[in-house]
Amino acid sequence: KQSHTFYSGKQIFCKARKYEAIRWMMMFAIGVTVGLVGSLFAFIGAPPAVEKCSDKGCLPLSLLELLAFNMTFIFIASVLVLIEPVAAGSGIPEIKSYLNGVKIPGIVRLRTFLCKAAGVLFSVAGGLFVGKEGPMIHSGAIVGAGLPQFESITFKRIKFDFPYFRSDRDKRDFVSAGAAAGVAAAFGAPIGGMLFSLEEGSSFWNQALTWKVLFCSMSATFTLNFFRSGINFSKWGSFQLPGLLNFGEFKCPDGDTNCHLWTAVDLAFFVLMGVVGGLLGALFNCMNRKLAKYRIRHIHPKAKFIRVLESLLVSMVTTVVIFAASILLGECRDLSSPTTHNTTLSGSEDINSTIRRFFCTNKTYNDMATLFFNPQEAAIHQLFHQDGTFSPMTLSVFFLLYFLLACWTYGVSVPSGLFVPSLLCGAAFGRLVSNILKVKLGMDIYSGTFALIGAAAFLGGVVRMTISLTVILIESTNEITYGLPIMITLMVAKWTGDFFNKGIYDIHIQLRGVPLLEWETEIEMDKLTASDIMEPNLTYVYPHTRVQSLVSILRTTVYHAFPVVTENRQNEQDFMKGNILVSNNIHFKKSSVMSRAGEQRRRCQSMKSYPSSELRNVCDEQNAAVEPAEEGEDLLQQMLERRYAPYPNLYPDQSPSEEWTMEERFRPLTFHGLILRSQLVNLLIRGVCYAENQSSATQPRLSYAEMTEDYPRYPDIHDLDLTLLNPRMIVDVTPYMNSCPYTVSPNTRISQVFNLFRTMGLRHLPVVNAVGEIVGIITRHNLTQEFLVAKLRQHYITI
Repeated sequence: KQSHTFYSGKQIFCKARKYEAIRWMMMFAIGVTVGLVGSLFAFIGAPPAVEKCSDKGCLPLSLLELLAFNMTFIFIASVLVLIEPVAAGSGIPEIKSYLNGVKIPGIVRLRTFLCKAAGVLFSVAGGLFVGKEGPMIHSGAIVGAGLPQFESITFKRIKFDFPYFRSDRDKRDFVSAGAAAGVAAAFGAPIGGMLFSLEEGSSFWNQALTWKVLFCSMSATFTLNFFRSGINFSKWGSFQLPGLLNFGEFKCPDGDTNCHLWTAVDLAFFVLMGVVGGLLGALFNCMNRKLAKYRIRHIHPKAKFIRVLESLLVSMVTTVVIFAASILLGECRDLSSPTTHNTTLSGSEDINSTIRRFFCTNKTYNDMATLFFNPQEAAIHQLFHQDGTFSPMTLSVFFLLYFLLACWTYGVSVPSGLFVPSLLCGAAFGRLVSNILKVKLGMDIYSGTFALIGAAAFLGGVVRMTISLTVILIESTNEITYGLPIMITLMVAKWTGDFFNKGIYDIHIQLRGVPLLEWETEIEMDKLTASDIMEPNLTYVYPHTRVQSLVSILRTTVYHAFPVVTENRQNEQDFMKGNILVSNNIHFKKSSVMSRAGEQRRRCQSMKSYPSSELRNVCDEQNAAVEPAEEGEDLLQQMLERRYAPYPNLYPDQSPSEEWTMEERFRPLTFHGLILRSQLVNLLIRGVCYAENQSSATQPRLSYAEMTEDYPRYPDIHDLDLTLLNPRMIVDVTPYMNSCPYTVSPNTRISQVFNLFRTMGLRHLPVVNAVGEIVGIITRHNLTQEFLVAKLRQHYITI
């Protein structure tokens, strides 16, 4: 017997090791795939600089050509978003919601990935002030969600027998790794990618996942570096281009002993720049919020082509504005004026080759066009690593126009990122500050440092990220000495911005009505308990429930889980004598009675469409005994007088009797477990039930593989052919329910409820009293900030 036990334990151990090895292989595969996707994103460029027509002097023709080019590309990007609406925007708010535990339809589908990847190509090439780094994060999350499943709903023929990772938790882990790999590929920052997934994404984390996500991010970074370095330098195996966006090396000119990147005196200016960056970020978010609300109210409800027209309008205005600004406000400067500290841009491209003449005479260039008509990465390099290139007027106009147009653009129906536009806008602000300090105050400072700090201040003021953004910027600059200035600037920018509003991603999540859970609740919320926020109106099933009742429950509700209960057959009053804890159920008795009566009326409406004439007759008999309550009349008293039967034959062993009193009809409900909607639908479709004259032992048994075979797209109850079901058959749900879910007492403080719900990744939390009776249930909606604030306000009014 001992040897047999050891052998079984060894088998279990080997199976666990195999499962873990496959998980590591999947992490590596996700990282490599995201790196390959990033290599494709690297070929996205900027619109043409329309300089070939300058010798002929045809300004109108140049503008028309540029408009035609840009608007055609933006039209294609908008059409792709019409095909898959969730491909719009950066995708970071949606992925953040998904990792927080909220499912958004279509967010991690292959069709979304194709529309997103192709759409961002046309959005960036079409000249809009958008970035490709945000969509890169979304694309990585889609790869992480789909690759371990080995199947696709877009291409139904892609389906392999891969029985691993068939749960929501496994899928969320892979989405976390994919999002981190997207950040790593975008910025060449694997550690920053892991911290981004931790800080902005997952609502729960563990130590083992940290190591796996870091490994996935490293795989993505080195895959992208391998292919980009090989393609650009023709040296396969060299690693010189770690990410899509690299800030270059910050260093003083050779031989200049007085040069310094930053000093302790500069920290005071960095703090002030953090304050200004927080204010500018708060203003940006406030304006974009108003634009988003206007779109939700006046553009989204209209025909879809209105969204395409808005995108074309933004493209046209952007093109005309940058063209006119470059012609009217740009300065033609001498080619000999720029001096650079770092000439390496990317590939074999020299940083001085990115300056734009834009209708200036020979040996001069247009400083405004150099910023507007270059890829955003090249413009950032210009601001970071060139001295004397841009006048204060040029920087001021560029910052103002870019700020307004980027704010207007974020939210239109095209795939668009916000990281790089915010960095470029902030870099112009920082470069403007350095010019003022140099010219007006005569200070000896390094302009590239102030440009970097300005970029960090503005981006931090917009997105309100701290530790992950700090590490991303440090890894992108390859300069650890910038750690302290960047960290201080980001903290000040976040504190300043948080005084006015939330980050841009949180704002868009809130506008979509997503029940996002914060990291923790406020201390004041502990004045509430679980009984104050729970939902007392329960929809439940019995351990042995008739098919007719299950169909009615599933067709009249949208809940994803149902408590499995039995009625307490003893006299309720015997339990309540002399024990306050035991009598918790009294407080919720009346609301339970009312909710069960309303639930019965809803079910009867659904039962009328059931093919079985027997079930329709049962429902008609129940409706005949119940009439709508008159206004002002106590529903509970009305039910007591009419001896209303709550459920017709829900409990096969002891159906409600006409002789039962009201106390007998609404006995306390003893809690036994939770069962999911998908499990109930699966049982009905597979015919897992038994007849009244049989024992529950005759009911067919399904294995775990059979129950999860259709994951993640379980069949819907409305797709069920009801004519194939016998409504009098009984389903034993006890073998498939979760008999030991997490539960809380009605007197549990909100902070404890919140921490349990978030750290365990729960979706449903039953509230059970001292004698095992369920009195309510808590879902994500009951723990959102808005719901808790409303309940706290109601609590104060009651006091």
